Amino acid sequence: MAWLSFVDELPYRPARVLVAGTSGSGKSTLARHLAAVLELRYFELDALHHGASWTPRRAFADDVARLAAGPRWATEWQYSAVRELLAQRADLLILLDLPRRIVMTRVVRRTLSRRLRGTELWNGNVEPRLRTIVSDRDHIIRWAWRTHHDHLPRVTRCVEWHPTLPVVRLRTPGQIEDWLAGPLTRAA
Repeated sequence: MAWLSFVDELPYRPARVLVAGTSGSGKSTLARHLAAVLELRYFELDALHHGASWTPRRAFADDVARLAAGPRWATEWQYSAVRELLAQRADLLILLDLPRRIVMTRVVRRTLSRRLRGTELWNGNVEPRLRTIVSDRDHIIRWAWRTHHDHLPRVTRCVEWHPTLPVVRLRTPGQIEDWLAGPLTRAA
């Protein structure tokens, strides 16, 4: 299976969907939307990964394996410990390959909003103090900037290892909307 664009028809109605992209690209939002449209179970990898005080949960990989063994789901394609497991089970991979300016605007806006509101994210965690943008190399804003271009090569390698896995590459918010209204709607 080759790469698909936002106008290409899907070969079948997907049942196990991964959404790849950097932080702030809209992975979780799109995965939740696809789960609703395709009547799939959505599970959020961040919620499974982060325990209290941002400590990785020991049961993370086991929980993902159990959920991925199910017949119908949608989730994000992140965390190296489970990427291959998810890719083996998926029947569709979507790459959100949006311009850096869009992603950074989204991640900064989202991070500031969550911090200022004290929004609980996962398992009691909240966004760290804003000053950690400077002191923490892995602060989500710095992470999104640094990893912005990591996803295309990663997805390309995945396609080499799983040549029958269809990959839809979406490069703009308009392409996302067109794909949702067109090929996805027709496959649903």
